[in-house]
Amino acid sequence: MYESFGLFVDGRWLASAGGPPMPVTDPGTGDVLGEVPTASAEDTTRAIAVAHAAFDTWRQTQAWTRAAIIHKAADIMVRRRDEAERQITLETGKPLAQSQREWNLAIDQFRWYAEEARRIYGRIVESRAPGGRIEVTHQPVGVAAAFTAWNFPAALLARKLAPALAAGCSTIARPSSEVPGVGMIMHDCLREAGLPAGVANLVVGPTDATYAPIMASPLVRKVSLTGSTRVGQQMIRDSATTVKRVSMELGGNAPMIVFSDADLERALDLAVPTKFANAGQVCVTPDRFYVHESVHDAFVDGFVRRSKAIKLGHGLDPQTGMGPLINERRFAATEEIVADARRRGGTIVTGGGRPAGMNAGFFFAPTVITGLPDDARAIAEENFAPIAAVTPFREPEEVFTRANSSEMGLSAYAFTRSASLARETVSRLEAGMVGINSFALAAAEAPFGGIKASGMGREGGSEGILDYCNVKLAQMTVL
Repeated sequence: MYESFGLFVDGRWLASAGGPPMPVTDPGTGDVLGEVPTASAEDTTRAIAVAHAAFDTWRQTQAWTRAAIIHKAADIMVRRRDEAERQITLETGKPLAQSQREWNLAIDQFRWYAEEARRIYGRIVESRAPGGRIEVTHQPVGVAAAFTAWNFPAALLARKLAPALAAGCSTIARPSSEVPGVGMIMHDCLREAGLPAGVANLVVGPTDATYAPIMASPLVRKVSLTGSTRVGQQMIRDSATTVKRVSMELGGNAPMIVFSDADLERALDLAVPTKFANAGQVCVTPDRFYVHESVHDAFVDGFVRRSKAIKLGHGLDPQTGMGPLINERRFAATEEIVADARRRGGTIVTGGGRPAGMNAGFFFAPTVITGLPDDARAIAEENFAPIAAVTPFREPEEVFTRANSSEMGLSAYAFTRSASLARETVSRLEAGMVGINSFALAAAEAPFGGIKASGMGREGGSEGILDYCNVKLAQMTVL
């Protein structure tokens, strides 16, 4: 399908002017799905110029018109859901049911921000100047660049495109080179919906041909990244030269606390499929499980039993419960985390490597590890893998300190029947998002994002559109 798309610039699908074709691999088989035309630096520079030229018209387009186009794009995404969901699974390896949920989340983003386009409110402030008043308004920031990771190629891109377009910005998307097809389908939906040429553009390719021109250009006024903390730190440094606005949704290392009064069956029924969704390659998935010593062994037993029942396989197989890791590098990194756990005296209760008989693709068995110190990699780092590290605790004060010891602060979870303990936990945990007896954090209507080394800014909710707006103050005095 890639040859039908390519680069999307000025409302048209184009082959590259100079970038070499790039293979895309099915992680479930290791086979090449096809080759994608990639951008040269000249292609990216042209996309920037086109987006800048289109911005002036789009920003002046009436909000209700912008909303209608974005709603129409969502309608087309509904019609093309089978094509998109299959592409998500082929490129990421996740089971088709998870791809379906992701595409629905992407549609939700366009629906939500179509409505938010009509609700970018300002305010009036009483002025101390005689006969005066202060008007505070919001205006689109300009050309916005979206950089997305491979693990949620539809949802992550929609979280950036939908609010940017709703605010009146023009956009340049640079999806991960490993999963370009889904972004192509999304942009084709925008084209079909009648989005004016040049307002949304897409380039795929190596860093020096895509990232470098975008970050160097003073015409790009905003960049939004979903990616690793290391990449985010570099992007923040690179943005300083042209003083770009930045939004960063970076790494996570989520704790899950299971208090002694928790509903253990509910905690397990929710935690196991959440942990192993997308083979653990989810920034908000719990990595480190702090379980009260009184229920620790029962929790481990239940977790292992449910983990062993998960069927591994290709994502297009409807019986598959967990697919592969994204590539060989991720597989090797997961092996290193398990090797570190063994060196640190941990017990691999289940999993720990490639399942027997699954030699094609990048499959790694659901893994549960106990007996680790807090500085072991499986606990101290974001593992981005199907690894659950379970460790006991005794007192709430102890577990709050341990949970907050990470430099990350994206998400955190706790299970308890106590309302007062739940409130205290929300207050004490250092994270941008906290789930109590629930993992349901990602929704179009809710602000998604982290603190500390997990980033800045929010995607989703009423807050999300303001990340694409400048605040303007006008002191109005009647003469």
